Amino acid sequence: MLLKRILIFNVNWLGDVVFSTAVIRNIRRNYPKSFIACVIPLRCEQILKGNPHLDEVIIFDEKNEHKGFFQKLSFIQLLRLKNFDTVFLLHRSFSRTLLCSLAGIKERIGYRTRKRSFLLTKNIPQPEKDSCHRIDYYLNIIEKAGLKVEDRFLEFFFSDEDLNFVDNFLNKNSLQKNDFLAGLNPGANWPLKRWPKEYWAALGDRLIREAKAKVIITGGANDLALVKDIKKLMKEKPIIAHGILNIKQLAALSRRLDLFVTADTGPLHIVNAAGAKKIIALFGPTAPAITGPYPIKNTVILQKDTGCKVPCYNRDCKDNRCMKALTVKEVFEKII
Repeated sequence: MLLKRILIFNVNWLGDVVFSTAVIRNIRRNYPKSFIACVIPLRCEQILKGNPHLDEVIIFDEKNEHKGFFQKLSFIQLLRLKNFDTVFLLHRSFSRTLLCSLAGIKERIGYRTRKRSFLLTKNIPQPEKDSCHRIDYYLNIIEKAGLKVEDRFLEFFFSDEDLNFVDNFLNKNSLQKNDFLAGLNPGANWPLKRWPKEYWAALGDRLIREAKAKVIITGGANDLALVKDIKKLMKEKPIIAHGILNIKQLAALSRRLDLFVTADTGPLHIVNAAGAKKIIALFGPTAPAITGPYPIKNTVILQKDTGCKVPCYNRDCKDNRCMKALTVKEVFEKII
C-alpha cells in the first residue's frame, strides 16, 4: 500500500466543510495508512475536530493570524516542514494554490481555473455551474483524479462531553425526557435566506400553544440581535440557547430534539449529519438540489415558486418574496 502525506485544502463555509466530510472519508479509504491533514479557517475548526479520518487539522486564518505577507510566509514554511507530497484543493483560490506550490507540494490537484491552471499538476475540468450538488462537486475532484468513491454521505462527530453539556442545559431549563422539544434556528449567512422574524415568532407561539412544545431558539455569533427580536415578538416564553452552545453542542442538542426548523445554512447540514430526528428546511433563493441536505432522509424541504430564477444570487433584492411566501401555517402543518 502506497504511503503518502496528503493535504486537503478545504473551503471557508460551514455547510460546505460539512459536505467535504465525504471527500475526507473517501480519501482515507483510498489511502488507509497514509498521513492525511486538512486546512480550514478557524471558524470551521469544530466541524472537523475529532474526525477520525484525519491525522491533523491545520488552521489557515487569512483574516487575522495569516493576514500579512510575512505571516503567509510563515504558513508556507509550516506546510514545507510537514513534507506533504499531494494536496487536493477543494477551494478554487489562486492564492491557496500558490501557497501549496511555494510549500513544495509536488502533486497539486484541483479544478482548472484560468488564473491558476499553470500551478496545478492535475487540472480537473469544472462541472457546469449549478449542475450538481455541492457534495458531488467536491467528490468529483478526487474521482476525476483516479480515486475510488464508495459512498456519498456526511459525517459530524461530537463527544460524550458535548452530550452531557446539552443534558445539563436541558435540566437547568426544567425540560423532561417526554417533552416535545423544538429547535428554531432563524439565522443564515445571507439576510435574504432568512425567514422573517415575525414568522419565527408566530411559529414559536403556535408550537408552544398548540403542539405543547418546548421551543429552543439557537443561533450563531452574528444572530444575537435577531434572536432578541424574535423573543421580544413572541407572546410565549422560549428557551434561548444562543451564546450557550458551540457547534459540537448544537449537534449534540439535535439528537435530543424532536424537531429542528432552519433555513439553508450551516447548522442545517450540521444537524443533518449529526442525525437529527426531524428537520424542516426553509428554502428561498437557494436550490435544494445544489445546497440542500444530503441525503434527504429525515428532512422536509419547503420552498415556494414565486417566479424567480433559483438559485438566485441577487443580494440586492429588496422584497425577499421567496422567503415571505412561506407562511407560518404551511410550516406548522408539516409539524403536526
